[in-house]
Amino acid sequence: MLTDQSHPDTRVSGASICNTADWQLLSCLPKFGRRLRRDLSAAYPDLTDVLALNPATLKALRLPPETAAAIQAWQSGDSQHPVVAKVATIQQDCKRLGISVIASADPLFPDPLRHIHDAPLVLYTQGDSSLLSQDQIGVVGSRHATRAGLDHARTFAAELSRRNLVITSGLALGVDGAAHAGALDASAPTVAVIGCGLVRVYPGQHRRLAARVIDQGLMVSEYPPGTPARAAHFPQRNRIISGLSRGILVVEAGLKSGSLITARLALEQGREVFAIPSSVHSPVARGCHHLIKQGARLVETVDDILEELGTWWSFQGECRVDTSPDHGLTAAAPVAKPGAGLASREIAVFEALGYDPQSTDALSSATGLPADQLMQALLLLELQGLVGSAPGGFLRIA
Repeated sequence: MLTDQSHPDTRVSGASICNTADWQLLSCLPKFGRRLRRDLSAAYPDLTDVLALNPATLKALRLPPETAAAIQAWQSGDSQHPVVAKVATIQQDCKRLGISVIASADPLFPDPLRHIHDAPLVLYTQGDSSLLSQDQIGVVGSRHATRAGLDHARTFAAELSRRNLVITSGLALGVDGAAHAGALDASAPTVAVIGCGLVRVYPGQHRRLAARVIDQGLMVSEYPPGTPARAAHFPQRNRIISGLSRGILVVEAGLKSGSLITARLALEQGREVFAIPSSVHSPVARGCHHLIKQGARLVETVDDILEELGTWWSFQGECRVDTSPDHGLTAAAPVAKPGAGLASREIAVFEALGYDPQSTDALSSATGLPADQLMQALLLLELQGLVGSAPGGFLRIA
């Protein structure tokens, strides 16, 4: 087998040595899936020991021929073998692009993630890797969130960040992006777990956001650089989001949303699950309502989350910024009463609205306003942050 001296990326911590290259090879082995890894780990708790086994033992273990061939090529230093060559290319790319590699046996690998079912063998990171050891909460939700949902994601994320919890999400459109932005708004770090290789930003609309995340927080992937985004990667990514987090907050989600997969994984991993309720008429509220029916904690304020989590978190010190005495979602500045300073027309429209969407026809009938004046009033209310649009019309968000 190739010796530790053959690999420049051998990490030493005290008496322990973690050969990152060995773990990278394990992650690239063909037909070396979850079930096989689980079976082998019963006899070889350190899976890299498998790489030192002789051909007869590999055959006795009934490894797939492709797997055994790659291991033997690694042992002999056959740089022409496609798997060995792939590992070499990944190492070169990581060095060139400034990507850190953290193997499962590395002391920097987050302990909560190490103990989940089907834990990743390797993490590729850009940014501040020390965030992996900090207390995190995952914030996930619909890619097609309503204006109210995006506001909730951003505001909850900002306030949770001020309470020294690191916001972790998946950099997707909708709730994920709003959650990352909320943490950054609070001048706090955030962790983005992506379903492709680092440097490739998916979705492309989030290139600028991704740069801010790397600059102020951390980008994480289990896939080597250059790996394209694939549909199958995203459920895999979700188990890492929940595995890193102490709890998962679902903001908006349909009944078939990937966010419900994340919530299910969180429950399987022993994490807390929180959900924000919304209008019974909104399709992106049904997933949250389903979770609440199944026992998720209904959340109206950040304090609901902190109360459920108890006192496990490590900060136990000052918050990043001062917050209001009631520890709600707002900043310390006083908030004006909804409707204050509005003209009578806008007040009439605001009072006619509820927290369920109402059509413009219904609002026109309730207020007696013609369509053009009604739309002007709704626009002004939206600019004030009091009203949002949703499927079916308009609703209060304040």
